[in-house]
Amino acid sequence: MTVALLLLYCWFQPAHAQSIGIPSINIGLGNATKPTEVSQGLQILILLTVLTLAPAILIMGTAFTRIVIVLSLVRQAMGTPQLPPSQIIVGLAMILTFFVMQPTFQQINEDALQPYLAQSISQQQALDKAVTPIRTFMFKQVHQKDLELFVGLAKMSRPKNAGDIPTHVLLPAFLISELKTAFQLGFVVFLPFIVIDVVVSSILVSMGMLFLPPATISLPFKIVLFVLVDGWHLITQSLVAGFG
Repeated sequence: MTVALLLLYCWFQPAHAQSIGIPSINIGLGNATKPTEVSQGLQILILLTVLTLAPAILIMGTAFTRIVIVLSLVRQAMGTPQLPPSQIIVGLAMILTFFVMQPTFQQINEDALQPYLAQSISQQQALDKAVTPIRTFMFKQVHQKDLELFVGLAKMSRPKNAGDIPTHVLLPAFLISELKTAFQLGFVVFLPFIVIDVVVSSILVSMGMLFLPPATISLPFKIVLFVLVDGWHLITQSLVAGFG
């Protein structure tokens, strides 16, 4: 997690600030003769394990889940499952995620990373301060019903405040809340395109063109409608404003 904080520091560090030198790393194998050497080896092993899970944790604890699902549903609703390509969808979702999460990352930088680099707080204190803004973000988006579900599944006593809810309970509640919200938004996006499909299909049936696929005719109308209403602008505005 310290490495993740350093990555955030590199992202938000001003251009005029003094750069941080990258330390050299030497890895070797040998017999541990002191308990401290064994402890350091275990710490390195745990750190490498955390690093493999860090991308998933950072993605699942941010706005990425909702954004990427809605953008994917928009592509499906238009009837163009290959356009935009998946790389573009994921890239746009990541950019919007950084935009939405920028205040949270900035607070982590100011409250946790900078004091830790200045050696004014310990590593554990820095980690605790770094988790707090992310928990605040998740609490703003989580549904009360989902939170109560996982509190009950964890067999916890009724929490008195948000601080009594551990992160391992908050995170899955936040995830299923984001999934629910994303599919709700996706349903709204699907409606106008479904209307176009129904209208085109009814016209083709009335004209006796039973063997002409309605999607062939409705696809151009969907694209024209999406362009005329500036669909990407509306979708992006709705997604970002939803995290306000």
